[in-house]
Amino acid sequence: MNPENRLVGAETDGEDADEQAVEAALRPKQLGEFIGQPKVREQLDLVLRAARARGGTADHVLLSGAPGLGKTTLSMIIAAEMGAPIRITSGPAIQHAGDLAAILSSLQEGEVLFLDEIHRMSRPAEEMLYMAMEDFRVDVIVGKGPGATAIPLELPPFTLVGATTRAGLLPPPLRDRFGFTAHMEFYEPAELEQVVHRSAQLLEVHTDPAGAVEIAGRSRGTPRIANRLLRRVRDYAQVKGHGVITRETAAAALEVYEVDARGLDRLDRAVLGALLKLFGGGPVGLSTLAVAVGEERETVEEVAEPFLVREGLLVRTPRGRVATPAAWAHMGLTPPQQPSGPSGSSSAAPGGPGQPGLFGA
Repeated sequence: MNPENRLVGAETDGEDADEQAVEAALRPKQLGEFIGQPKVREQLDLVLRAARARGGTADHVLLSGAPGLGKTTLSMIIAAEMGAPIRITSGPAIQHAGDLAAILSSLQEGEVLFLDEIHRMSRPAEEMLYMAMEDFRVDVIVGKGPGATAIPLELPPFTLVGATTRAGLLPPPLRDRFGFTAHMEFYEPAELEQVVHRSAQLLEVHTDPAGAVEIAGRSRGTPRIANRLLRRVRDYAQVKGHGVITRETAAAALEVYEVDARGLDRLDRAVLGALLKLFGGGPVGLSTLAVAVGEERETVEEVAEPFLVREGLLVRTPRGRVATPAAWAHMGLTPPQQPSGPSGSSSAAPGGPGQPGLFGA
């Protein structure tokens, strides 16, 4: 399985241009239209209102959280609320200080610069950003060696909106220069139902309340996934249904796309199935588990495991991965009985705590 093509993946790397265009059309344009993240919305509203009252630019904003929760959307809303243009780039695209200097020097006064994956910026560019954020100035180095000269370049006031999925990788000097920081939380099912209803209206497809509940429950707490599932269910309803998304239609459509009632897809179930059926629930090492499901170690660790851990279906331990009772129940399997030892105490099943290192991490 290509992780980029997962229907329940929150990243956009595997989407074609048409899918990205539809997703962009579904984005809310104003803060009042944004669903979920009530604390972040309230705090950000105060920041933007105060900036408008002062007639200046808003403080720099740092948004952290998992992919698909609305960081890019909020950056566009910030620009719209401030009546300013927005420039969009990403950390991996800025590998040299000169790349950043070229972007900063072309900004207009009050413009919003959205820097996605800011934690992946190169160190020289990062150090240049310190001065740009604090003093609205950069030093451009002209020449090389002993004859090199630093020419100060004044910048117009701007607002930097940084987005990161790994806030812990940001160095403290960079993090401290943001005037407002916010962490995006996963959405509750009721909030995702609102997202589904709003997107269905924009897509001009009728969704009854039960159909929205079914889609929201399989969306892994992520609006981007909810919108993606909605589009696939819409296709199914138009081809095999009556154009109306009901609970039955949504369930049948997502069964075709192998997304179960809890939001697990084929990769997730393959990992759980191998852990339960082949290794008795663990503990089992990551490399061994990856070989068992025919995937790369990084794919299992970075693509499948985070959601399984968050759902309480899998636990990472020093001795390997261990399935929880909820995993056995979800997969419809019965945990193996642990045979009693001579003294009446239970001894561990194969691969369990009684045999350390059998399937080592």
